[in-house]
Amino acid sequence: PGLSDHPERSLMTITTLPVAPIEAPASGDRFSVPAHHFRVAVEAGLRAVDIRTQDRRSAGGAIHGALALDPHDALERLTPGTGDSLRTASADARWLLISDDGDDAEWLAWHLRARGVTGAAFLAGGHDALRRHRLNGDLAAGELAMISDHPQ
Repeated sequence: PGLSDHPERSLMTITTLPVAPIEAPASGDRFSVPAHHFRVAVEAGLRAVDIRTQDRRSAGGAIHGALALDPHDALERLTPGTGDSLRTASADARWLLISDDGDDAEWLAWHLRARGVTGAAFLAGGHDALRRHRLNGDLAAGELAMISDHPQ
């Protein structure tokens, strides 16, 4: 059967290769971060990236301070050298990937590392584990001011 017979697989198998080869040294960084170390990891410089769908973010709550990406676009956006790369995407970027239960984030971390992004890690247990530990990210003062300026 072809990809059209399995539409759920088609988004996971179609990717764009970087324009130039990515070279990066092997890294001793941890591949997974336990949920109870979430804040420590962010304070140490990992950038939280929420790869849950918008529906799941709306239902389960946002992760404060996290970059929110559509899960179908995340690989291309976080890989340096693609036409869809974020400006901050680089081989030494330190992404902390967060999905619902951690599985999709682990898959993404493996693929980013295969593409040379050696600082990609995933949050073990995902957003579900953050909720169990009653953890969330922090809002910057400017974000709090913006929220408080909006009338209900």
